[in-house]
Parts: sequence; C-alpha cells; structure tokens
Amino acid sequence: MFEDEDPRLQDSVEDLVEDFTEDLEAEHQDKPDAAITDELPADLNISGYVGPYLFPNNSRRRVPAIIYMSAAVVCVALWAVVSDSPLVNGGFLVTGIVLAVFGVYGLICGRELKIDESDALVAAVAAVGFPVGHASAQMGWRGWFSRPMWRILLYSNEPQPSQRGLVFVDGITGDVIDQLVQPNPEDWADLQAG
Repeated sequence: MFEDEDPRLQDSVEDLVEDFTEDLEAEHQDKPDAAITDELPADLNISGYVGPYLFPNNSRRRVPAIIYMSAAVVCVALWAVVSDSPLVNGGFLVTGIVLAVFGVYGLICGRELKIDESDALVAAVAAVGFPVGHASAQMGWRGWFSRPMWRILLYSNEPQPSQRGLVFVDGITGDVIDQLVQPNPEDWADLQAG
C-alpha cells in the first residue's frame, strides 16, 4: 500500500491504526456485541414521550432586551461620570444609545404569546368551514414589531382530502388575520392503489 512512500510514514500510520484498534477493543472489552448499539437522542426517543410540546413564549425576548438596557445604562453612566478620562470617550455614549434602542425594540417585540397552538387550531377550524383531519401549526412573526402569529395548514377529514386551507391566526388576540381555502390539487390515487 505504501510502496513509494517514506518507510517512517508507513510505520507511523500503522502505529496509529494499531493504537486506535487497541483503544477500541479495550473500550468495548467488557460489553458483548449486543450491548454495543446506536441510540436516539433523548429528545427524539418516542418511548420517553411525556406530553405535548410546549412552545416557548415570545416574552423570552424581554430577557436580552433588559440586558441591553442595563448595558446601555452602564455605558451612559460611565460616559457621564468619567468622560474626562482617556479610557472613556464619546463611543461609550454612542454605544449606550444603540444598546438602549435595541433594548426598547426587544421590549416592544417581546409581547406575550397568549394564544397557544391548540387555541389557534380551534380558530382556524372555525374559519375554514369544513371538518378538519390533519393539521399543522407553525409559529411566525409579522411586521416591524414582530407580532406573533400562527400559520395553520389544514386538510379536510377524508382518506384523500378534497380541500385544504391555510389560516393565519394572531398569537396575541386569537383573531383570524387571513385565510385561503381551496380544493386540494394533490393526487394521491397512486398511494391508495398500493
């Protein structure tokens, strides 16, 4: 394999392979082959299912906003108190103002999510006007102030759904923002035959 290579390189590669093999054998020496298995991470293991997924609240955005505001206060206070120091200059004031703006924006955008995916699904089902089978909810945000909203994709309750709908539900008030209902263009006849 290494005919044209330097013999020292061949020896070092062989030593590395041998060391790796020995380490691997030592690591699994006490375990029978049946005990050496792959396993799913805990969050993907269905046997450890403990209930429905709880979507994180949008108000978590307030935590970094408060940190930005605190840092802004420190920067502006340093500039105001020791502005004659060679270590503190106008950059502290500019940084404080920028951090304060980000902090205020974070506080505004961190409105509490009052409508969970179940409530949004109920509002969406009422809006589309057909019995719903499969549905999927996705959290999104709209506008400059990142108002939370739910995007709900719904299919009619039939083996081959004849209708589908997309409904946008406000995450704060629960109002239906917009909806689209149409005949289902997907053809599932090939899947039904098998």
